[in-house]
Amino acid sequence: MTKPVVAIVGRPNVGKSTIFNRIVGERVSIVEDIPGITRDRIYSSADWLTHEFNIIDTGGIELSDEPFLEQIKQQAEIAMDEADVIIFLTNGREGITAADEYVAKILYKTKKPIVLAVNKIDNPDMRDMLYDFYALGLGEPFPISGSHGLGLGDLLDEVAKNFPDVEDLEYGEEVIKFSLIGRPNVGKSSLINAFLGHERVIVSDIAGTTRDAIDTEYSFDGQDYVMIDTAGMRKKGKVYETTEKYSVLRALKAIERSDVVLVVLNAEEGIQEQDKKIAGYAHEAGKAVIIVMNKWDAIEKDDKTMNVMTRKIRDHFQFLDYAPIVFVSAKTKQRVHALLPIINQVSENHAMRVQSSVLNEVIEDSVARNPAPTDKGKRLRIYYATQVAIKPPTFVVFVNEPEMMHFSYERFLENRIRESFDFEGTPIRIITRART
Repeated sequence: MTKPVVAIVGRPNVGKSTIFNRIVGERVSIVEDIPGITRDRIYSSADWLTHEFNIIDTGGIELSDEPFLEQIKQQAEIAMDEADVIIFLTNGREGITAADEYVAKILYKTKKPIVLAVNKIDNPDMRDMLYDFYALGLGEPFPISGSHGLGLGDLLDEVAKNFPDVEDLEYGEEVIKFSLIGRPNVGKSSLINAFLGHERVIVSDIAGTTRDAIDTEYSFDGQDYVMIDTAGMRKKGKVYETTEKYSVLRALKAIERSDVVLVVLNAEEGIQEQDKKIAGYAHEAGKAVIIVMNKWDAIEKDDKTMNVMTRKIRDHFQFLDYAPIVFVSAKTKQRVHALLPIINQVSENHAMRVQSSVLNEVIEDSVARNPAPTDKGKRLRIYYATQVAIKPPTFVVFVNEPEMMHFSYERFLENRIRESFDFEGTPIRIITRART
């Protein structure tokens, strides 16, 4: 099921990042009492009761050559495009400002549900400040306090009431679902066309051609696939063409539905910081990953070029050290045929189960080679391990003192498991538990 998307919209300095951090449950956005401090768009997953959703902090888009009101308009328009529900955040201590009215007028034009939140209502005596906000014509204002965490439950109850009923397309277990993610104009749609051998989707050199995620069913050599092409920006215009960060939200939606994720890079442009951010979402979601360096035909090469680029990719994507790297050209179809066998293999690895008896032999041998750490004369004892999940493969290791399991030793065990079993292309997770 694709998660609903919630956007927090409002003029600068009303507390968007503080509310975002409260809902997410950790300090993700930078919070400082200076208008426009949020320079990057921040995305995260959150949950409330039985609901899971993605949330975007749309903190002010500060473009120095744009008028103040134009910045607010751009922010609201992006939220209208991307979100299923919009939280319109205002500042109760300052009352309704001209900027609030301007945002409200923009939001009137959308059919998206809007929940009006009045921040900085830190105690019941301040509730009289709410009455003025009815004048915005957006329904009942919800009093909240980001600094104290007050009122967020009622706010999220109202937000959840407006979540759409979304039904994903159902595919059989035997079907491998894979998506192509990356910055605009890295060649995602071109790669799909190279797979199919004909123009199934529109291909253009203009970033943001693909408007909506496209599922393409495809069969090859007896295996059924669904290719998910992540959507680009919905509108042309300066903010959409220059702010590539908004491609992340579309990538998140595709990642959720995928078994395998192809992280597509552009060889002509090299590795960008945004590439690493987008790839990080696939890793955190526990999906099988393949790194695809596209437009390789456009690079002048010698016998060392590929090795040099491989080292560079490994250096930039250290958290994806398990992911295979493939150099392709969608334009010439160079090595595109090699992708499907790799997709098959990493998908199989992603769903692999290891027998507990064999797993524990590996763990026992690992401990014999490299004894578990000690703390104040007490040694970590590993009793046994078992696999509890697939996609990604997840292992529970039962020990005497879980807090003694140092990250470095956990990493050692992960490496030994990888050496013993073929988990190329998939993250694996190790959970340490006390034996009861």
